[in-house]
Amino acid sequence: MSKFAPPVNREMKVLDKLFFDKQVPLVVVKFTDSKHIASFNKRCKKDVLTVPYVKHIVYLENGIKGVLLRDDIDSVEGYQDKLNEDTVAAIKEYGAQVEPYQLKLTYDFWKADDILKAVIPEELQDELPTGFAQAGHLAHFNLKREFKPYGELIGQIILDKNPKVETVVDKLDSIDTKFRTFEMKVLAGRPDMMVEQQECGCKFKFDFSKVYWNSRLNTEHERLVKEFPAGEVVADVFAGVGPFAVPAGKKRALVLANDLNPESFKYLKENIELNKVGDVVKPFELDGREFIKKSPQLLLDWASKDQVIERSKVVKRRKLDPITNENITVKETSITRTTVPKYISQYVMNLPASALEFLNEFIGLYSQVEDTVKADSHFKLPIINVHCFEKYSRDEVPEPSMDQLERRVHKRICTIMEYPIAFEECHFHVVRYVAPTKPMFCVSFVLPEAVAFKKS
Repeated sequence: MSKFAPPVNREMKVLDKLFFDKQVPLVVVKFTDSKHIASFNKRCKKDVLTVPYVKHIVYLENGIKGVLLRDDIDSVEGYQDKLNEDTVAAIKEYGAQVEPYQLKLTYDFWKADDILKAVIPEELQDELPTGFAQAGHLAHFNLKREFKPYGELIGQIILDKNPKVETVVDKLDSIDTKFRTFEMKVLAGRPDMMVEQQECGCKFKFDFSKVYWNSRLNTEHERLVKEFPAGEVVADVFAGVGPFAVPAGKKRALVLANDLNPESFKYLKENIELNKVGDVVKPFELDGREFIKKSPQLLLDWASKDQVIERSKVVKRRKLDPITNENITVKETSITRTTVPKYISQYVMNLPASALEFLNEFIGLYSQVEDTVKADSHFKLPIINVHCFEKYSRDEVPEPSMDQLERRVHKRICTIMEYPIAFEECHFHVVRYVAPTKPMFCVSFVLPEAVAFKKS
């Protein structure tokens, strides 16, 4: 074990920072005239200490400086035999002295991984819980059962080693199937669940214990929002606190944002107001099935109420003053006008555990108005973006390929929608792996005409 590794105590359950106080025996080259240090370091760099996060130049008594030698030289006895000849010569040439030196290390010196390795039992070393999701000031763990007894210890270490973390929590049970929330235990820090998070150029506020938020989906939020053109309508079936809806509104897409969880709906409305997108993002508190069925009419109601959305913006411009012939800054009001479309361009269904089950609500979505919409040149069938998991067994031999997993998802979609959508018409994107055998997909496809106009 490296002499710079922390002391080990695998029986520790409550963090004892003083236990990690340690002294490392080294050798220092003491310079009465510090002007020689730079040339010594350059000339003798092979014999100078190079250990991450340890400064090789140290202050000694009376403001005198010294240079630490390689860590394998820990005694002044016979030190010359371990040094390059030129280093020995340089020490004499610069009139330097060689003395013992005790390097003091404390708990603060080591990273979280180092401390965890020193306190977690040997049999658990292969899966140390060093990774966590962070939302605002809050770090969220999903500790495996075997690590639960060390929860407070792990939490305190993470709190100490991450300056931006003020609260560490652990998930206690499975996600609630209705609202995707779960019981949590505070492992360390202040019990404050109110989070302020910035993502996709937007600010979000919410109570982490009462809504669903996953910071690991940041990239997915950005990816899909880029696919939402300004001026077109997006229907977000499971909007949560608005990670898709609010950024989409920021880029001037029009959004019908829905969530059944009263707490999510509450913070969705607050985040819409906070980001000043209330003119283009409309919140709803409906069951997902009801929302899908009603979504075409909800949009028509919006379009009949606000046919055109106007937004004014004060901008500064540089102009040439015709009298003085000098450049001056003037304020001008820029007005943009957006006509509210009559049809939804895209649906987002980010409820991966069960979103596929809601797809049958698209059957006959436009069946009552088939003649009207088909006669409208502006009508286009919407794109559906649905998230899902496709878990497989570790015992499955051979392990299924990505193509096989995608075809399994495709089969489920066709079964639920009661229509044989061509596999090639489905675009699959792997969002992330939530477990080694549980990928999360986003499947995008155009709602088939035969499904949209199917008579019940």
